[in-house]
Amino acid sequence: MKTFVLKLATVLAFGSVLVGGMAYGQMTAKPYAEGVVSDSGAIQLPENFRTDYVMLGAWSVAGDADTGGGVGLHVVYAPRSAVDGYRKTGSFPDGTVLVKELFNGKTESLTTGEATSATTTAGYFVMVKDTKGRFPDNALWGDGWGWSFFNADNTKQTVTTDFRAECLACHEPARSSDLVYSYAYPVLQK
Repeated sequence: MKTFVLKLATVLAFGSVLVGGMAYGQMTAKPYAEGVVSDSGAIQLPENFRTDYVMLGAWSVAGDADTGGGVGLHVVYAPRSAVDGYRKTGSFPDGTVLVKELFNGKTESLTTGEATSATTTAGYFVMVKDTKGRFPDNALWGDGWGWSFFNADNTKQTVTTDFRAECLACHEPARSSDLVYSYAYPVLQK
């Protein structure tokens, strides 16, 4: 009888550790795009993206609408895990956050020729990969992404109200590469 009680106690102890571990794992599961996407699908500009993310690449844009028709520079960032995932599979993992920081530019003649450098920030685009269609009734979400634009003077509130009307036209030419111009980002290439 003593042996039976000891075996039963061992099984119960192991079972409680197993169940407790499973519950702990569920409680500590990492939230979707933590710190960037709320439960309702509101998108925020990630803090510290300049230092915590990897720079994917940059664009120089002449006559940029986002910089009042002047020369603009667009610098694109993503978390290291997104770069690693893309290099492994050829697509961005669920929850990937892309930030495109828009700068006004200043062009001047230097000894190397005409050069444009960044001056003031004009705004920020944020895209969040969503492979599960989490927010079907939210006009900022669709086509596998969450979409938001933030003015430089208010990074807490997006000005985007409908990604189809405000974002998709610029991204449509890149539909075959998941609506991202990934060919321009050397860090994504193997």
